[in-house]
Amino acid sequence: MTFTCLNCGSTATNARELCNPSNDELVGTFCGTSTDKVCEEKVSSMEYRCDACGGLSPDAEHLCNPRKIH
Repeated sequence: MTFTCLNCGSTATNARELCNPSNDELVGTFCGTSTDKVCEEKVSSMEYRCDACGGLSPDAEHLCNPRKIH
Protein backbone atom coordinates (compact mmCIF):
# COMPACT_ATOMS: atom_id res chain seq x y z
CA MET A 1 0.00 0.00 0.00
CA THR A 2 1.20 3.50 -0.78
CA PHE A 3 0.45 6.45 1.47
CA THR A 4 0.32 10.08 0.34
CA CYS A 5 1.12 13.10 2.48
CA LEU A 6 -1.88 15.42 2.36
CA ASN A 7 0.39 18.42 3.03
CA CYS A 8 3.05 18.05 0.35
CA GLY A 9 2.13 15.12 -1.88
CA SER A 10 5.09 12.91 -1.00
CA THR A 11 4.46 9.18 -1.14
CA ALA A 12 5.82 6.32 0.94
CA THR A 13 5.02 2.71 1.70
CA ASN A 14 5.42 3.43 5.43
CA ALA A 15 2.90 5.98 6.77
CA ARG A 16 5.31 6.95 9.57
CA GLU A 17 7.59 8.58 6.98
CA LEU A 18 4.94 11.23 6.23
CA CYS A 19 3.71 14.09 8.40
CA ASN A 20 0.05 13.82 7.30
CA PRO A 21 -0.43 10.40 5.67
CA SER A 22 -3.52 9.16 3.90
CA ASN A 23 -4.11 5.99 1.95
CA ASP A 24 -6.77 7.77 -0.11
CA GLU A 25 -5.89 8.73 -3.66
CA LEU A 26 -4.80 12.35 -3.76
CA VAL A 27 -7.26 14.12 -6.04
CA GLY A 28 -7.12 17.70 -4.81
CA THR A 29 -4.70 20.49 -5.45
CA PHE A 30 -1.94 21.95 -3.32
CA CYS A 31 -3.16 25.52 -3.74
CA GLY A 32 -3.08 27.25 -0.37
CA THR A 33 -0.43 24.88 1.06
CA SER A 34 2.04 27.17 2.80
CA THR A 35 5.64 26.26 3.57
CA ASP A 36 4.81 25.75 7.25
CA LYS A 37 2.47 22.88 6.26
CA VAL A 38 5.10 21.05 4.16
CA CYS A 39 7.36 18.52 5.87
CA GLU A 40 10.66 20.30 6.56
CA GLU A 41 12.71 17.65 4.74
CA LYS A 42 10.40 17.87 1.69
CA VAL A 43 10.38 21.66 1.20
CA SER A 44 13.47 21.45 -1.02
CA SER A 45 11.67 19.02 -3.38
CA MET A 46 8.84 21.47 -4.01
CA GLU A 47 9.50 22.63 -7.56
CA TYR A 48 6.42 24.74 -8.25
CA ARG A 49 4.66 27.60 -6.51
CA CYS A 50 1.15 28.79 -7.34
CA ASP A 51 1.28 32.41 -8.51
CA ALA A 52 -2.31 32.86 -7.32
CA CYS A 53 -1.97 31.77 -3.68
CA GLY A 54 1.64 30.71 -3.01
CA GLY A 55 0.87 27.00 -2.60
CA LEU A 56 3.78 24.59 -3.13
CA SER A 57 3.88 21.31 -5.04
CA PRO A 58 6.43 18.89 -6.47
CA ASP A 59 4.30 18.72 -9.67
CA ALA A 60 2.79 21.55 -11.74
CA GLU A 61 -0.50 19.74 -12.30
CA HIS A 62 -1.43 20.09 -8.61
CA LEU A 63 -1.55 23.91 -8.79
CA CYS A 64 -3.96 26.20 -10.61
CA ASN A 65 -1.30 28.75 -11.68
CA PRO A 66 2.08 26.97 -11.35
CA ARG A 67 5.47 28.61 -11.74
CA LYS A 68 8.76 26.68 -11.56
CA ILE A 69 10.84 27.87 -8.60
CA HIS A 70 14.06 25.87 -9.07
